[in-house]
Amino acid sequence: MQTELEASFMYEDTPDQLKSTRDVKKDMEKEYPMDRLICGDVGFGKTEIAIRAAFKAVADGKQVAVLVPTTILALQHYRTFSERLKEFPCTIDYLNRFKSTAEQTATLKKLEAGKIDILIGTHRILSKDVFFKDLGLMIIDEEQKFGVAAKEKLKALRVNVDTLTLTATPIPRTLQFSLMGARDLSIINTAPPNRHPVNTEVHVFNEHLIRDAINYEVSRGGQVFFVHNRVQDIHDISAMIHKLCPDVKISVGHGQMDGEKLEEILINFIEGDTDVLVATTIIESGLDISNANTIIINNAHYFGLSDLHQMRGRVGRSNKKAFCYLLAPPLTVLTPEARQRLKAIEEHSELGSGFHVAMRDLDIRGAGNLLGGEQSGFISEIGFEMYHKILDEAIQELKETDFKGLFPEDESITNYVRDCQIDTDLEMRIPDDYITNITERLSLYKELDDVANEEKLVAFGEQLRDRFGPVPKQVYELMHTIRLRWKAKQLGFEKIVLKNRTLKTYFISNKDSAYFQSTLFSNILKYVQNHPRACKLKEDKGKLSLTLLHVDSVKEADSLLARMMEKEAN
Repeated sequence: MQTELEASFMYEDTPDQLKSTRDVKKDMEKEYPMDRLICGDVGFGKTEIAIRAAFKAVADGKQVAVLVPTTILALQHYRTFSERLKEFPCTIDYLNRFKSTAEQTATLKKLEAGKIDILIGTHRILSKDVFFKDLGLMIIDEEQKFGVAAKEKLKALRVNVDTLTLTATPIPRTLQFSLMGARDLSIINTAPPNRHPVNTEVHVFNEHLIRDAINYEVSRGGQVFFVHNRVQDIHDISAMIHKLCPDVKISVGHGQMDGEKLEEILINFIEGDTDVLVATTIIESGLDISNANTIIINNAHYFGLSDLHQMRGRVGRSNKKAFCYLLAPPLTVLTPEARQRLKAIEEHSELGSGFHVAMRDLDIRGAGNLLGGEQSGFISEIGFEMYHKILDEAIQELKETDFKGLFPEDESITNYVRDCQIDTDLEMRIPDDYITNITERLSLYKELDDVANEEKLVAFGEQLRDRFGPVPKQVYELMHTIRLRWKAKQLGFEKIVLKNRTLKTYFISNKDSAYFQSTLFSNILKYVQNHPRACKLKEDKGKLSLTLLHVDSVKEADSLLARMMEKEAN
């Protein structure tokens, strides 16, 4: 039945969609609960992956909860899930404020009795009176819309439940968790065929621009969203548009309306009975109207990056060229952050840019306190790189100790040393007269530090030669240091000091490490026994070190360690 469901998908799966579907299924079959983030741009097919995961859980006799941020999205997901699963034995219902109390009570009774397989709902799902008979999968759509309090409730709900999180622009904290490996990440980068990027422009409020944009869209048979996020004067905006474009049919929608009225307005717009929908941000999540291809966002400087990207995602969902106009005061009067946000959203208008937008958001805001309710951490004090490094070390340590059984195939555990510090009196640097720009030099140092293998190191040298001319000796020494560090890490050295023609290497400080019982350590000892004049093994203050004499350069140190590795290989 799962194969049948996937075959009935009206579009062809993109390679990323196929891979994400496989990863999700694999995770659901593991012994421990899944925690996967699907990061795919707006309209790239995340909902289809969620439907497949939900059906897999239902086919195995489990219930599924789909948590969405808005009432409108709950209704739209209910329609989408019902449409996709109508041929299959699967009961779907939804909970939102449009339903009367009596209807909600009836739904909850059926849910507790196990008569509902998939329940779609807003925060209402997190209420104390909602009981599942056998919850197996929790799908969270647009998780950036849920506050910390809601997420704390979620944690309690999903201790032993598989969790699938869908988002186009993960909040910095979520993105950080995924990048550092605390949760699994699937990225859907491939755009569906015949999609065009949305043409994004920032303008000051201008009636002529609004009139021309609306008239152009309506003249080609399309529809327009006008986002104005203040209910108090939303009807004034509607009146202004009516004055500018008298022949255009306009409707107004916002969250304070009666449920049935709002539903009717949205359905009329979806069916093409109105040309312009003037609305608050309720249209932000999940609305899929392929005929609407122009969006005008008023006071765009008040919105976050993620909100702007989500709203822009309401247009450009067909093969027509789409437009997004961001109306804001002149850039000179905005705060630096607002200026950065508008600039970022204008720059990242290409298809699949949601992930880049999220990364830019991480840059602008920082990742916050990853484990608490506060949204601002101490990253600025120690620098993002160092914070990430400390966090990564803590996670690796837990993988090796408390959670060793869960990560038998994790390659990083086989390395006894994660990093090796090198201290030397030799001149190793990128000279100022070779590259004069300090920012460029820092960027190259960072790039060199991230080089992972010989092939990339050679390519780095070629790139330098190509851009800046013949490579100086000091830079070659620096590149040899990178090679030296790789070999030192493989041999189990935590620190290397190369001064006064003497190479001093320090072994792992943890005496209980399995390293000291390994063949690797035995082979180094054999090398020392075979070269008694050139090597000296010494223990000082509980630290074991090996000293090698008459070492004149980093290259020579590198070849010495290479010989040790040959012994080890033999």
